[in-house]
Amino acid sequence: MEYKEYKGYRIFEKENGIIIENVKDFNLVHTFECGQCFRWTRESNGSFTGVVRDKAVNVLLEGENLIIENATFNDFIDLWYDYFDLGRDYSEIKRVLSRKDEIMRKAIDFGYGIRILRQDFWETLISFIISANNRIPMIKKTVEQMSRKFGKEIEFNGKTYYTFPSVEKLAEECIESLQVCGGGFRCKYISETAKMVRNGEIDLSLLYVLDRNGARKTLEKLPGVGPKVADCTLLYSGIKYDVFPTDVWVKRVMEELYFHRTASLTEIQKFASDYFSELAGFAQQYLFYYARENRIGTN
Repeated sequence: MEYKEYKGYRIFEKENGIIIENVKDFNLVHTFECGQCFRWTRESNGSFTGVVRDKAVNVLLEGENLIIENATFNDFIDLWYDYFDLGRDYSEIKRVLSRKDEIMRKAIDFGYGIRILRQDFWETLISFIISANNRIPMIKKTVEQMSRKFGKEIEFNGKTYYTFPSVEKLAEECIESLQVCGGGFRCKYISETAKMVRNGEIDLSLLYVLDRNGARKTLEKLPGVGPKVADCTLLYSGIKYDVFPTDVWVKRVMEELYFHRTASLTEIQKFASDYFSELAGFAQQYLFYYARENRIGTN
């Protein structure tokens, strides 16, 4: 079978899809179910079906072969290479973090296949505004309902999927219309944020040039965006990797695993910045997934 190469990967084109060889440090369950994304659904064969931008695809990992149905070689270059963060050496990240302490080593061994997706900024922002005081199943349901009501239809494998609604579309909808999707009190924030972004009331290009604190403060100008939502948006859209998203539960986890006492959010943020440095975002994902799956910090 003929193949093409792109940045160290061999890509085979097949009917209705592509096969990417030699994809390391990747586990679909770890990546799609670690709390960073809400548009992927696990299928009975272990694959995942999801919507990214205007593409509906099915993704399956067989050994180190990543199979993407409904994708082409050009799609890999234009979207999937960056989306799955395939240009980053996760083996090196895990090596560096594993040397920190036994806690990190256990967390990395447990969630060895996590990759931090580089998601669409707008979808990430709104998804994590929805996440405030909310559970993952309800977040997924609201995001799906919002996409179904305000997104564009796309067909895949005989089914209809929906793109995430644009800034303009959400900005023109009234709060009552948004509330049909199940966002509750967050719908006011979504509406106001959409209008501010549409009107250019904050300069989003600054997020890429400001440091972590400056980027966070910029996002916090938007309704419904506090430090945790800002950090999640920055991390999961691939803008900043030295953030350490901390909600009440992550705070308890850090207190149990590292502080062994009550600690303030400021203390935890400073510890993460000093201890994990530019890898703080990756450390948070390994710790979050490990703690959640093992019910650490739930007492």
